[in-house]
Amino acid sequence: MEGSKDQATRRRWVRWLWFALLLAVLLAMYMMLGRQTAPVRGGLGGYEAKVPVNVVTVQPGEVSKSLKAIGTVTATGTVVVQARVDGELKSIDFVDGQTVQAGDVLAQIDPRSYQIALDQALGQQMQNAAQLANALRDLKRYETLFKQDSIAQQQVAAQRAQVAQLQGQAKTDQAAVDNARLQLSYTRITAPIDGRLGLRKVDVGNIVHASDTAGLITITRSHPIDVVFAIPQAALLAVLTRQKDTPSLPVKVSGRDGVQPLALGTLIAVDNQIDVATGTVQLKARFENLDDALFPNQFVNVELGLGKAQGLLAPVRALQRGSVGEFVYRVDEQQRVHIVTVSTGDSDGEQTVVLSGLEAGQRVVTEGTDRLREGSQVEVMNQESPS
Repeated sequence: MEGSKDQATRRRWVRWLWFALLLAVLLAMYMMLGRQTAPVRGGLGGYEAKVPVNVVTVQPGEVSKSLKAIGTVTATGTVVVQARVDGELKSIDFVDGQTVQAGDVLAQIDPRSYQIALDQALGQQMQNAAQLANALRDLKRYETLFKQDSIAQQQVAAQRAQVAQLQGQAKTDQAAVDNARLQLSYTRITAPIDGRLGLRKVDVGNIVHASDTAGLITITRSHPIDVVFAIPQAALLAVLTRQKDTPSLPVKVSGRDGVQPLALGTLIAVDNQIDVATGTVQLKARFENLDDALFPNQFVNVELGLGKAQGLLAPVRALQRGSVGEFVYRVDEQQRVHIVTVSTGDSDGEQTVVLSGLEAGQRVVTEGTDRLREGSQVEVMNQESPS
């Protein structure tokens, strides 16, 4: 009997132990659920914790309207300097990378064969000129004899034909002399435009030909210089409309980082058709480039100015995007935030024109938005001044 009583006692203790364990588990689960669903509390008094934020007051103002694109720097003139006659290259009168003016001598081809050709043409011209002078004297004498009825008219006519033939030959001789002199002048290779030289492709002593397509050297004109860039076709109407009022629209280019400005110029041309493959249209801007900040074939960031836009301004960093579209966190007088959907217009990258959703004087959160939700209590840490 005592053994059975001990067993019953042990069973009762086991049941109580399991009951206590289950109660502890349920209590732990209740505390965890209550901690997840309860509002954030802080401090001894149990007040809701305030979220620290920075705010700015929206005010009327204006922003610069612009279009941004990637552009390519192009020289306003590029010439491959080629030999126009064949011959041995006797001298090179430039240094690679040198800046030259139009007409500067760049190289010299052996001129001797072309000088000989000119001398031959001049000799032939002198010979034919002597024959023409003699024929003119004979014609004058024949005309005198014909008036005296000493010779037949046919003889006079034949002499006139002879004179006309020699006069034609004189023009041919002059053309031959001019051509020989021109070929001789081609032995002096000169710069056709102002610009900067590249690296030479032929050395002294080589035989050059007029048919050589590679040429001797390349000249690029970079003062002034152009930048070609493309804009979406949807923006073309705004550009053309603005261009009617301001023909020389300002264009700013900066380096690859998009921060350091390189040059300021003006828009000079809009292409006459849209590229159907990309849906864009090409534009060209011109820059003085006196400091050589732009170099041919360089890639740059382009900003085309389209004037000013006025309206209610809010910082770009205050704008949020979600399922409702663009919105901001507006702070009311009780230091609580409210989600306000807004529609925006032009922007300069820092400020955006707010078309609807806000009024002047209202405050919006610029920093600390990651912990906010509708109705959150906030503590304004810094009241920024609207820029």
